[in-house]
Amino acid sequence: MTDRYFNFPKFKSKFIVLVRLNKFISEAGICSRREADRKIEKGQVRVNGKVAQIGDLVSKSDRVLVSGNPVEMRDQYVYLAYNKPVGVTSTTDRTDPDNILKAVGYHGGRVFPVGRLDKDSEGLILLTNDGDIVNKILRASNKHDKEYIVTVDKPVTPDFITQMSEGVSILGVMTRKCMVEQINPRTIRMILNQGLNRQIRRMCEALGYQVTSLQRVRVMNINLDGIATGTWRFLTESEQDTLLKAVEGSSKEASTRKKNRSGAVDEADSAKSAQGKSGRGRNRSGAKKAAGKRDTKKGAPKTSAGRNTGSTAAAPKSGRSKNTRNASKPAKKSTSKSKGKGTRRKK
Repeated sequence: MTDRYFNFPKFKSKFIVLVRLNKFISEAGICSRREADRKIEKGQVRVNGKVAQIGDLVSKSDRVLVSGNPVEMRDQYVYLAYNKPVGVTSTTDRTDPDNILKAVGYHGGRVFPVGRLDKDSEGLILLTNDGDIVNKILRASNKHDKEYIVTVDKPVTPDFITQMSEGVSILGVMTRKCMVEQINPRTIRMILNQGLNRQIRRMCEALGYQVTSLQRVRVMNINLDGIATGTWRFLTESEQDTLLKAVEGSSKEASTRKKNRSGAVDEADSAKSAQGKSGRGRNRSGAKKAAGKRDTKKGAPKTSAGRNTGSTAAAPKSGRSKNTRNASKPAKKSTSKSKGKGTRRKK
C-alpha cells in the first residue's frame, strides 16, 4: 500500500496525505521499513497515544512516538549525486565496512542508493530518501538512460562495436539495442536503458573481452561535472525539476520483475523477449490441438473453422480414424473374453 490522498487523489494539496506507518517512520530517518514493522510489533510505536498496529495509516497531523521519541513527517525529499570510487559497495548494510552510507557520510537523515554500481566500478550513483523515484528510475521498462565509459583489455574491433550495440545473449536473455561508440583503441562509450546484473562486464566477456575499468558518467540528466571522486553534492533545483518531470509518467510497480537462475533481476519484457515469438506460437497451436481432441471425444460437429456448433454427431470420414475405418461393416460378436470392450482386433 502506498501513499493515499483522502477521497480525491487528483487534488493533493487540498486533502490529508495518508501514508503507511512504517514508511512514515522510515522517511523520517529513524530506521528501515522492516525495522519499523518490528518496532510496531513490539509495541514501541504509538499513534495519538494508542499502541500502533502493522498497516496503520497516518498523516502529518498525527502524533507518532517511537520508543517515546516524537517523529515528524518530512516536508522535503533529499537527492544526492555521489562519485563512487572503486572499493565502495552499493549496500546500506552497516556491517559491511565498505558500505556506501559510511563512504558518503551524509548526516541529514536516512538515504539509500538508487540502484547499484559494482564494487570494482566507479562513477555516478544517486542517493535519496524518495522511495518512489528509486523504483521509477530503476524499472527497465521505463527506459531511462545511463551512460558509461568502458575500457577493455585489448583493441576493440568494428565487429565488437556492432555486436555490443545490437545485443548480446547473457543470463538467458538478449540485451537491448544500445548506443556504443569508440573513444580510443580500447575504450568505448555506452548508453544503456537496461540494468541486468553486471551487464556490461558480462556482455564484454561473452565477446571475448575483459573490462579493465568501468565508470558511470551520467544517470538521465545528472552527470559527474564538478564532483571529485569520493565526494557528493546536492542536486540543483533545476536538476531536481528535470529529473522529477522525466519520471512523472513512469511506472513504479515491481510486479513485472522476475529473477532468472543467475540471480539477476530482469524486467518482464526482457523475459518475454527471451522466450521468442516461436514459443508463444507453439503454445497457441498446442492449445488448439488439445481443444480439438476434446471436441472429437464429445462427438460434436465442426464448422468450416473447426469449432463445435452443437451436440449432433458428425458423419465419419473414411480413412481418417482407426475407430471408424470399419464402421460400414456389420459388427461381429466376440466369442472370446480376451476380445472384450476396449481391445483391438489382431491383424
